[in-house]
Amino acid sequence: MDYREAGVDVQAGRDFVQQIRGLVAKTQRPEVLGGLGGFAGYFELPSGYQQPVLVSGTDGVGTKLKIAQAMGQHQTIGIDLVAMCVNDVLTSGAKPLFFLDYLATGKLDPQALVDVVAGIARACEEVGCALLGGETAEMPGFYAPGEYDLAGFCVGIVEKARLSIEVNLGDVVIGLASSGVHSNGFSLVRRIMETKGWAWTDQVLELGKKSLGEIFLTPTQLYVAPVQAALQAGLEIHGMAHITGGGLPENLPRCLGSDQSIAIESGAWAVPELFDWLQFQGEVSPAAMYETFNMGIGYCLIVPPAEAQAAQAFFQVQGLRSDIIGSVISGNGELLGLPT
Repeated sequence: MDYREAGVDVQAGRDFVQQIRGLVAKTQRPEVLGGLGGFAGYFELPSGYQQPVLVSGTDGVGTKLKIAQAMGQHQTIGIDLVAMCVNDVLTSGAKPLFFLDYLATGKLDPQALVDVVAGIARACEEVGCALLGGETAEMPGFYAPGEYDLAGFCVGIVEKARLSIEVNLGDVVIGLASSGVHSNGFSLVRRIMETKGWAWTDQVLELGKKSLGEIFLTPTQLYVAPVQAALQAGLEIHGMAHITGGGLPENLPRCLGSDQSIAIESGAWAVPELFDWLQFQGEVSPAAMYETFNMGIGYCLIVPPAEAQAAQAFFQVQGLRSDIIGSVISGNGELLGLPT
């Protein structure tokens, strides 16, 4: 007997690494030392920082993977993986430096996994983040045929002084548009689809010409480039929040100081039709919708009132819709004004 008979194809793994070398090379930065294939990745700290602080984040894409695998479409799920990590790191004002991925599967499907890595590399290249390395684990008997799992890890850098900036009473909350459901709430999405008998290949007239699977596979919005551009342009930003699992109620208050809350303005933004469709199909309460999904707001900035119009104008130029959705008030970390 040998390892291949046990279900692990070592040569296929080597071939896979060769196939992704070109993808990884496109993401490299001057600070990367060495190449792909070592036991570890090496990254030299960039110059120009007075008190550099490293910021790290790790995440996955949850059961959105089930849709990619059911549809046989793996080209964008890697974008989701990078976005979930770099958007988190961005909330401190940090610039992403490098990214690592962990990819586990029952049996190596080279083309599917190359598609996944291509998405990872594409997103890394867009945000200026080096794909420094990763791990591909072939685990027969642990995952069903055709299944794989993903996890990502990102490190960024920020000046220490940036971390001491605080949110003030009276500050305004600006919500940046999401590109869809992003990568949270898919256990409920899948439950609604199964219960109501919808197939991923079905089309819904009010949601456009794409199939439901294609709509739900829309990749998570990458906010790094526009937000970093805003910071470099001198926009005064006191706080930021990435709206992920738990929606606005759980994530937006995380950037507040003590004795602060946020009052949301009712009807401040147009909730995309996709969320209305999910709510109707699943008979989901308004409160549960906001506690599960981003509801059209994927990222929030907290700025002084005098900066609000300039911020909106800036993001309009960046091609990203923004809305003033609330303000900071006295309180105990609550989010007030959402539907119940």
